[in-house]
Amino acid sequence: MGSSLVRVIILAAGQGKRLLPLTADVPKALLDIGGKPLIERQIEAFAACGVKDVVVVTGYASGRMEEALKAIAGRNGAQLTCVYNPFYAVADNLASCWLARGQMTGDFIQVNGDNVFRSDLVQKLLDAPQTPASVAINVKPAYDADDMKVMMDRGRLTEVGKTLPVDTVNAEAIGFYMFRGSGVKAYSDELELAMRDPQGLKRWFPSAVGSLAKKIPISTIEITGLRWAEVDFPADLAHARQLVAGWDQV
Repeated sequence: MGSSLVRVIILAAGQGKRLLPLTADVPKALLDIGGKPLIERQIEAFAACGVKDVVVVTGYASGRMEEALKAIAGRNGAQLTCVYNPFYAVADNLASCWLARGQMTGDFIQVNGDNVFRSDLVQKLLDAPQTPASVAINVKPAYDADDMKVMMDRGRLTEVGKTLPVDTVNAEAIGFYMFRGSGVKAYSDELELAMRDPQGLKRWFPSAVGSLAKKIPISTIEITGLRWAEVDFPADLAHARQLVAGWDQV
């Protein structure tokens, strides 16, 4: 609870087309997960750990999203800032990070808006040794094409991406990235460089993290064993709902 990290930046600009027709009118982050919008479960988990400065990058159905977020922030005692990504329909999420760089003014944690988790995962990250940059990872027996795969050297991230050869992979990045001290500006500068690339709008932000790993050490925090879910497909949604049903009964 004494962590200097009090801000979270949530990337929630996407529609979630792989979940259509469920996302025909609402963004993926507002899908119902056990009686609450997905993003409310995220904000609850962070608020429980004292992280109540919430920045959300919106895009698809932004009006509906921002209205819902005001109510969610109020229920959780959170301070809300929304950043609109006008490129959400034509760009990958590097653009969302770049647009949020003005909010990267101090220590922060960045999370994908489609992850379902509890406060125990957030606390695990906050309790980890403080470094300029760190990435949450999960280790499992095998990795598929949709995993954000990670290569490591003695606990440090050396590369991250979906297309890494599976025989070189050590873990998967689960969508949580923390930046402290000098790491904040280093990451912001790397986003600026990445967006100056002619292909910047078509890049995922982990490509910038991979480039940053060539310049500064990026530590990893293993959360293997903690329960969480990523919602990309209808089967993922069903799994997430089943997962939180067990949590809410405790």
